Amino acid sequence: MQEEIIVSGFGGQGTLFAGQVLAYAAMDAGYHVTWIPSYGPEMRGGKARCTVIISDEEIGSPLIRRPSAAIVMNIPSMEAFEPAVRSGGVLVVNSSLIPQRSERDDIRVLYVPGTELATEMGNVRIANMICLGALVQALGVLPLRTLEEALENHLAERHRKWLPLNKEALQKGAEFAR
Repeated sequence: MQEEIIVSGFGGQGTLFAGQVLAYAAMDAGYHVTWIPSYGPEMRGGKARCTVIISDEEIGSPLIRRPSAAIVMNIPSMEAFEPAVRSGGVLVVNSSLIPQRSERDDIRVLYVPGTELATEMGNVRIANMICLGALVQALGVLPLRTLEEALENHLAERHRKWLPLNKEALQKGAEFAR
């Protein structure tokens, strides 16, 4: 098994953090993992994305050309990565910020109103965890509990107050994907 995943959006949407949580969860579960961030020089609003590879064997290259899954948090990410997802893959679309629909019928597309649901939950910054919960549920690469444990084990002390809300957001996304 090897899953190649891209998480992409604007800086400040938590795309790098979502990928990092996924990578920690897979690593803690005993998989081989790569996590590579990529972002522009802007603090917020610039392009931000990361790639995560999860494999039960050694990973030959950390480069991803045809991801098996992607989370797209904004329109430029949708335009860049929707065509790249390999046939049979999963695309999670933050439909709160991306009005267009995929024209592909060879992938599973989940339209998750991540920003809207996060706002209803009281913090727009958890849209990333909602979309990650949906992806993990749809892809079936890891149990959701593994991501919750990764948050518990790796979240910085200064951010621990957000732990319950992040877990709730993962659950909300998984429920949406079911």
